[in-house]
Amino acid sequence: MPEYQLLSELIRDVPTGERLDDMVKRIHERFDCGAVVLLQLQGEFLRPVAVSGLVAEAHGRKFSLAQHPRLSALMTTQNAMRFPPDSPLPDPYDGLLESHPGTALAVHDCMGSCLWLNGERWGAITLDSLTPGTFDQQRLEKLDSYRPVLETAIHISMMEKEIRALRRTHLTHPTTLAGTSDADQDIIGNSPAIRQIKKELEVVAGSDLPVLLLGETGVGKEVFASYTHRHSARASQPMIYINCAALPEQLAESELFGHVKGAFSGATSDRAGRFESADKGTLFLDEVGELPLPVQAKLLRVLQNGEIQRLGSDKTRHVDVRLLAATNRSLKQQITEGAFRADLYHRLSVYPIPIPPLRERPQDIAPLAGHFLELNRTRLGLRSLRLSADAEAALQQYSWPGNIRELEHVISRAAIKALSRGAQQHDIVTLNCQLLDLDLPLSNPAALMTDDTTTAGIWSEVQGMVMKDAVKQFQKNLVLQELQRQQGSWSKTARQLGMDPSNLHKLAQKLGLK
Repeated sequence: MPEYQLLSELIRDVPTGERLDDMVKRIHERFDCGAVVLLQLQGEFLRPVAVSGLVAEAHGRKFSLAQHPRLSALMTTQNAMRFPPDSPLPDPYDGLLESHPGTALAVHDCMGSCLWLNGERWGAITLDSLTPGTFDQQRLEKLDSYRPVLETAIHISMMEKEIRALRRTHLTHPTTLAGTSDADQDIIGNSPAIRQIKKELEVVAGSDLPVLLLGETGVGKEVFASYTHRHSARASQPMIYINCAALPEQLAESELFGHVKGAFSGATSDRAGRFESADKGTLFLDEVGELPLPVQAKLLRVLQNGEIQRLGSDKTRHVDVRLLAATNRSLKQQITEGAFRADLYHRLSVYPIPIPPLRERPQDIAPLAGHFLELNRTRLGLRSLRLSADAEAALQQYSWPGNIRELEHVISRAAIKALSRGAQQHDIVTLNCQLLDLDLPLSNPAALMTDDTTTAGIWSEVQGMVMKDAVKQFQKNLVLQELQRQQGSWSKTARQLGMDPSNLHKLAQKLGLK
């Protein structure tokens, strides 16, 4: 039977770790529809774990069941369900189908099914099409027949994942496995750098070694710290966060180690510090390079023997705390300048992990943008919020000096601008390049008018055009010029333009070059 042939193919042919992606692609081919999405239930949200047929930014979204009635309805049924073309319920993928990039089209036909694992709801699979009548009763029954196969493939994939986790950590602590499935999508991105960092964090999480997260402001170091904690044996205990840069020097010691009544003016009672609050759990010191030198000395003592002393007290207390730290500064440079203790640095940096800036991992820009688009769609009560083709291209071209934090603010600001300029909540709201208000190279013509006559010729062709058309034409000409220089090699062209090859291919399709 076809469904068992599908399972046989998935077991036999697909490498470990790629089974769910391949399964979704095969379903997409068998049903010949616009998009297929496999979603995992995480609390009150459904997160895409495998996608075929949606634009790249959709991969980073998560869908609240309370905000998406179609998905909520799917999760309450035992059998496959179809939503007819005239269904009044909004579709979560309106305007997001990859087959029509840059076009805000509503999905016209949809069906899906709830998926179960070990007697509990695991998630759902959805199939969507822009063509009314794509899904009839026969196809609905076909999806129902595939459901046991899909659930078996998911079960195999989850077992493989747990086995890999056990091999990495050499731990059998139940909280380690319990924490993995819920948090895998919290670090949004699938670039090689992010995949490698996640693997390293999962390994080091199994120990109590201090981890030092290094990276520019806005790269999301707190998210990586949280990921480490949730994959550790301390996951059932709290992770206490403290921003060292926000601590006044005179209060830093009290905040970290606590104080007793009368220790200083205003200390009207005994108070436990953050280390005691984090006992048996994890303490995350963000911007650790900002700690005053006297506090650094006391922090070193805690790391050496696990003992703290409340301010104003002679009594020592023992704490069992796993320490994570982060900084956007060069601690080695601070040591040279006498602003950071070398012995503390060596204690904290037992396992340093550099987090690359967003400009060095362009593959992650689209899913991150999708995550922020969905957050703003929910906050603003919109039916759908998406990016236009020129906006997607602009995000890829921008250098992101403020990293992920800046991307979040750009998306939020653009969404509010769209509403202020007349967009309605029931519309498929599209954010274009102008709404993003990014300082792109095109906005500085003088920078493009170099001695290179070819580049100058490219610029001359777009003069007088409106911004949207000019951006598209300039991109098209620039890609063609570089492709000619590289004798038709797309990989060399991508490298020369500073782009990921897959993103260049997608851009070329949008520009009509492929």
